[in-house]
Amino acid sequence: MSWLSRVKKGIPFLPKRQTTDNLWHKCGKCRTMVFLKEWEDNLRVCPRCDHHDRIGPRPRFEQLFDRAKYELLPAPEVREDPLRFKAKERYTEKLKEARVKTGERDALLNARGTLDGNNIVAGVQDFAFMGGSMGIAVGAAFLVGVRAAIADQCPYIIFTASGGARMQEAALSLMQLPRTIVAVSELREAGLPYIVVLTDPTTGGVTASYAMLGDVQIAEPGALIGFAGQRVIEQTIREKLPEGFQRAEYLLEHGIIDMVVPRHQLRERLSQLVGYLAPEKQAA
Repeated sequence: MSWLSRVKKGIPFLPKRQTTDNLWHKCGKCRTMVFLKEWEDNLRVCPRCDHHDRIGPRPRFEQLFDRAKYELLPAPEVREDPLRFKAKERYTEKLKEARVKTGERDALLNARGTLDGNNIVAGVQDFAFMGGSMGIAVGAAFLVGVRAAIADQCPYIIFTASGGARMQEAALSLMQLPRTIVAVSELREAGLPYIVVLTDPTTGGVTASYAMLGDVQIAEPGALIGFAGQRVIEQTIREKLPEGFQRAEYLLEHGIIDMVVPRHQLRERLSQLVGYLAPEKQAA
């Protein structure tokens, strides 16, 4: 150790430098600068305009489970880059970048725990991991979550957030649509509730499969929900579509989903639904 390192180590008053990166959060909707702690304490909802920002699996689990305690389910082992896909860079490199960025193995994470004393299994898609895209790993993780719920005889709650199928896996990604639909059927045959919480954004193949098959369909305020983008649809049908027709509030108004629930009320509402749908499945 050099003399400079020893001197630096011995100085007790060198706090971590405070910068705009760790003091402030800029709202993605109203562009207001909000104290980062205020934003996090507000469950990552803008206190000025009520914009519900995207949220990753672990913060979501902490908000959902009793005392923020949960058990992560092991990520399934799947074959990576089965097509040896390469565009500007190899698919394997994109996976490495996403794993470094998020700290997760892929875009869907499952955990088990209790919600107001009731056993549940919950899955959360991470849009930060390659846009939450659905490939073989996401399909396999969905099956892991469903089968854990069946083994525990408890509800499965999924929080969706996805840009759709993972193009680097081509048809193998599309095969996850029927695969996950069959898994939902297994839950139904077991007589267990399947609750979907649609978060911003939920689009593409995820919307075309397990995201719209819940016994109860909930959405967070302002969530973008659809299959294709507005411009693509307008070009296809050659008609102008109403503003905001793919937002949660419009879908609620037209009977596509059951309710829009702010994040502050979501845990309580999910607890009520679990109590109604699986009253005999309460934890000891």
